[in-house]
Amino acid sequence: MPAAEEPNYETLPDTLNMDETDISVRAYFSRMSDDRLREYRADWTDDRVIAWDGNFRSDGALMLVCCERDVEIAEYRQILEEHIRLRRL
Repeated sequence: MPAAEEPNYETLPDTLNMDETDISVRAYFSRMSDDRLREYRADWTDDRVIAWDGNFRSDGALMLVCCERDVEIAEYRQILEEHIRLRRL
C-alpha cells in the first residue's frame, strides 16, 4: 500500500478515547512487517503468541516504553487482530 494511502494506525480506530498505552501498542504493531503479521494465527495459544512476539515480560505483559498501564495477552490479541484487518492482510 502506498504511504499516502496508509491509515494512521496509531490513532485508529477513531471510536476509542485512547490513552498513551493504546497509542503505543498500535505504534508497536505499525512497525511490524506485513510478512511478520501474516504469520500470526488467531487459534494459537497465548503462550505461542507470546513466544512469536518475543517482547513480553516474565509477568506476562507486553514490554513497551512509556506506558500508563500493562498490556496483557487478551488486549494484545484484540488490538493485533484489529490492526491486521486495518492493514488488509
